[in-house]
Amino acid sequence: MSRALRILLAATVLCCGTAALSAAETAPLTRGTAITDPDLLRRLDESDALTLPRLLSPERKADGPLTTDRLFASLPQLKDIPPAIEAEFDRYIVTQKAAYPSETIGVGEGFDVQLFDRTNLRSRDTRFVLAGIVNRMDRAYASEEACGEIRLIYRLARFDGTTAARLPMTLNLVMKARDARRTDANGKPISCAELARRWLDNDNWQGLIGSRDDAMLDRIETNIQLSVAAKSALHDFRSDYLLKVFKYDAASKTFAESTLENQIDRDRIMADEAVRRDFKDWLLAPEHLREFDRGTVLIPEKFLARSAVVPTPAGLDASALQPEFGMMRGEGKGEPVFTDNDVVGALKQAAARGDMQNVRSVAGFQRRLNDVTCSGCHQTRGIGGFHFPGVDWLADKPSNSTIVPASPHFVGDQPRRRDILTAFAAGKNPDFSRGFASRPQTRGSRELAGSEYQDGWGAHCSLQDAGPGTRDGSFTSWSCATGLTCQAAAASRHIGMCFIRTR
Repeated sequence: MSRALRILLAATVLCCGTAALSAAETAPLTRGTAITDPDLLRRLDESDALTLPRLLSPERKADGPLTTDRLFASLPQLKDIPPAIEAEFDRYIVTQKAAYPSETIGVGEGFDVQLFDRTNLRSRDTRFVLAGIVNRMDRAYASEEACGEIRLIYRLARFDGTTAARLPMTLNLVMKARDARRTDANGKPISCAELARRWLDNDNWQGLIGSRDDAMLDRIETNIQLSVAAKSALHDFRSDYLLKVFKYDAASKTFAESTLENQIDRDRIMADEAVRRDFKDWLLAPEHLREFDRGTVLIPEKFLARSAVVPTPAGLDASALQPEFGMMRGEGKGEPVFTDNDVVGALKQAAARGDMQNVRSVAGFQRRLNDVTCSGCHQTRGIGGFHFPGVDWLADKPSNSTIVPASPHFVGDQPRRRDILTAFAAGKNPDFSRGFASRPQTRGSRELAGSEYQDGWGAHCSLQDAGPGTRDGSFTSWSCATGLTCQAAAASRHIGMCFIRTR
């Protein structure tokens, strides 16, 4: 066994062995920013207060939970979702057969590529259960009037008599954090500051979710594990995930298929010289490059895709599995969108203006171009393609993988999100910037020091710290805690993981 494989095996063993401890450590980190307690989520789900039918159709008479066969049939708002997902599955199967004609694909263990069973979306034995509630007021830069977002995350589960099992699909109901019509005790509209204070104090948060009508509905995001394929002579082990977004249309009162925020349509951009040029000019414009550096950029819809298939694992370095790959010179065949000179020149001008916080090199630009997308973010420090699977409150003894409610990327981002809530609560202008998905932005906080989220065992780090040479300015702070060194994992060349120092 190679040294790299030994490292990865050790990482897996240690992470699984400490899962329960990590769950306990997660609770204080998410106070005020997320609701992850399984007992509370169970009560909320069973009470019908925050179920999908109740939030989408408040006037509906409570007659028990809606199974998926009834959910999509009885709620007209959702009618466009199943056929859109079916079409994506059909396209995926055609693509897979063309890429690997010798492999079989279908539902069940007898196939080389095992598909998610689509009948689960029209079954009387499955339904969506509440897996978590996440405050995303840190996204108020994208929806200032609404003070950001509140996300209710549901997991698809199968019920078979007295047993229940979760299935690899989440549905995220994204709601506006504030209904501008709602007032406080003095008859004044609830401010972003008051909203933040209530979340931080855990005071009457439930009364802030939902509305008398559809005024707070924004969109639905779905994440489905499309397939699982074992390692073969043609490819490594791989699991593909489908990401879709459905924007709420108040006029038609339905969720309509939409583009994914910042999900660059790489193939379409690369295929058209005019679109390549337009995208480059737009992104390198000073005002957009500054937002890109801070992670708050909102790329125009004309450059975006309406779905994303996310292969995992994608590795720590740039590869053809990542959404950006091929846009930088030297990454693949064809004419790139950006040359090193394009990026270096734009960064020099931005540095002279004092604009840049994170992206200070070509490698940093490349990494941000990946993690600003939905799929690139999902490939970074996730739990099997998900960032928030939630604790499995359906199981008496959940496995290690479902004791921890969220991924290292999610947990590591909580201090930043809480800092933004605190600024809101104090009536200050929040700093909405974020670091790279691989490494949390600490903002002076020491909460994460020595942990897997920042610089402890298993944290992501810059391999340039391990030897001589000029350190990449984008990753200067990506070092390891005392007693640990940055070591390559598998085929990584630039980004490694912090492990115990060895001779």
